[in-house]
Amino acid sequence: MRDVYWIGGGSGGGKSTVARALAPRSGLRVYATDDVMPDHARRCPPADCPCLARFAAMSMDERWLLRTPRTMFETFHWYRGEGFHLVEADLRGVGQPVVAEGFRLLPSLVRPLLTEPHRAVWLLPTPEFRRAAFEHRGSLWQIAGRTSDPERALANLLERDRMFTDRLRAETAELGLRVIEVDGSLTPDELTDAVAGALRL
Repeated sequence: MRDVYWIGGGSGGGKSTVARALAPRSGLRVYATDDVMPDHARRCPPADCPCLARFAAMSMDERWLLRTPRTMFETFHWYRGEGFHLVEADLRGVGQPVVAEGFRLLPSLVRPLLTEPHRAVWLLPTPEFRRAAFEHRGSLWQIAGRTSDPERALANLLERDRMFTDRLRAETAELGLRVIEVDGSLTPDELTDAVAGALRL
C-alpha cells in the first residue's frame, strides 16, 4: 500500500472533485470507491455483509422513512466497513500509484494500511455545504424523490450524513489523522491545493 494516497470524508465534501484534479498533476490513477459499490455489493455474501443484505431487501420507504436517522446511520453497511476487504484487494492489484477516494474509507480501516500518516486526509463538510453541493450537482432528491415522502426522507438522509461526518471527526482525532473542514471558504482549486499539501504531493 505504499503507492496509495487516501481521501476520505463525508458525502458532498469534494472528494471526487479533488481526486480528479489532483491525479493528473501528481501522476496518480483515481480509484473511486463509489464506482465499485455495485460490483462489491454483488460480490459480498450475506455472511460477510449482513447489513447490506438487509438493506437490499428493503423498500425505499423502509430504508429512508420508516427508520430513524440514528438507526440508518448505525446500520448502513458501508459505514460499518462491510465490503472494505474488496476495496483493499482492488488497491493491491492496481500496480501503479493511486489516489483512492470515497466515504467508504473509514479512518479505523485505513490507518493500519498507511505506510505514513500523511498519506491520508478526510474532508469534513458542514451540513450547509453538503446540501448546497447536492443541489449544485442535481442529486439532492435522487434518493429521497423515490420515496412516498421526499421532504422527510431528505431530512433523514441529511441528518444521517451529519452523524457520519461527526463520527469521522471523532475517529480521525482519536487516531491522529489529518482532516480538512469544508465549509465553502475555499474554492475547488484551493481545496485541491490544501489536500495536496496534506498528502505532501
